[in-house]
Amino acid sequence: MASTFVQLSASPAASLAQHVITHLPVVVLFPHNRCNCRCVMCDIWRIKQTRQIETADLIPHLESFRKLGTRWIALSGGEALLHDNLRGLLELLRGEGMRITLLSTGLLLADNAALVTELVDDVIVSLDGPHETHNAIRRVRDAYERMAEGISALRALRSDMPISARSTVQKNNFRELPKTVDAARELGLNSISFLAVDATSKAFNREDVWDEDEQVHSGVSGKDAADCEALSECARRDRGCGSEVQCAVGFRSGGEQRNSAALFLSCGDWEYPRAASREIVNGESALRFRACLDMEKNAICRRCVCSLYYS
Repeated sequence: MASTFVQLSASPAASLAQHVITHLPVVVLFPHNRCNCRCVMCDIWRIKQTRQIETADLIPHLESFRKLGTRWIALSGGEALLHDNLRGLLELLRGEGMRITLLSTGLLLADNAALVTELVDDVIVSLDGPHETHNAIRRVRDAYERMAEGISALRALRSDMPISARSTVQKNNFRELPKTVDAARELGLNSISFLAVDATSKAFNREDVWDEDEQVHSGVSGKDAADCEALSECARRDRGCGSEVQCAVGFRSGGEQRNSAALFLSCGDWEYPRAASREIVNGESALRFRACLDMEKNAICRRCVCSLYYS
C-alpha cells in the first residue's frame, strides 16, 4: 500500500505572530529634521525645508507607548533644540512618566539650559576630538567652545546632571582617541563612548550611498584598523578611565556588527506616521520584514555601527 506523507507546518499567520513586539521600552524620537553643524561625515545639514514633530502629532502615539511599556524617549535628530516648541513635547512626555535623553551638538545648550535641566534626565553631546579637530569636523568655527559653554550652563543649574559624550570614529580623528578622552574630561563629562562612522549606507540624508572616494575620505581603512584598536586600548589604559570609556568601534571585525531594534519616529522627508506606534511596529509589512530578516547575511545589519554586539 502506498503511503502518503503530509508535511505539517505553521500557517503564515502563526509564523508572523511570533514576530509581534509586545514590549518596546525605548523609542528614539526625531523632533526636528535640521542640524546646526556641517559635519564632514553627514549630509543632514543640507536639508533646506524645516520639518518638526508637533505635540498634536505625538498625542496619537501615547496610548501605544503605554500598551508597549515604553518608558524611555531618546531625542535625536537633526538637532532637537532647534524645535520651536520643545517644551510642549517634553511636558507631554513627562506627563507620561518618561525618562528623557537628549542627543545634541551642544551648540544651543547654553541658550536652553533652564529648559534642559528642568525636563531632561540626561544629555549626550557629540564630541569629535580635541577642540581644533572637533571644530574642523563640525565645520563650525567655535563648536567646541559653545559646547563647553553649554555644559557649564547645565552644571551651574544642576550640578549632578549626567552629561556624556558619543564620539564618531573616522579617518579625521581616529589617531586622536586618547586626546578625545582628555577633551571629555576637560569638558567635565561623566563618560564617553565611541562608535564607527557609517560610510556605507544612505543614512544621514545621503541621496545615494557614498562612492569609494567619499567612503575613503571618512572611513577608517582596514590597514588602519590595528592602529585604531591600539589607540582605543591606549585611551582606556593610559588615561586610567576603566569603565568610563566604552569603545564600541567595530573595526576588529571589519565593521560587521549585530543590529538591535528600536522604534524611530521621524519628521524627515516623508509624512509623519499617523498610525499608532503599535500599528507601525506590528503592521503586516513590519512583521514580514522581521520574519525574513537574517542579520547574519543582511548587508545593512552586517555593517551596522549602532550595535551593542559584534557579530
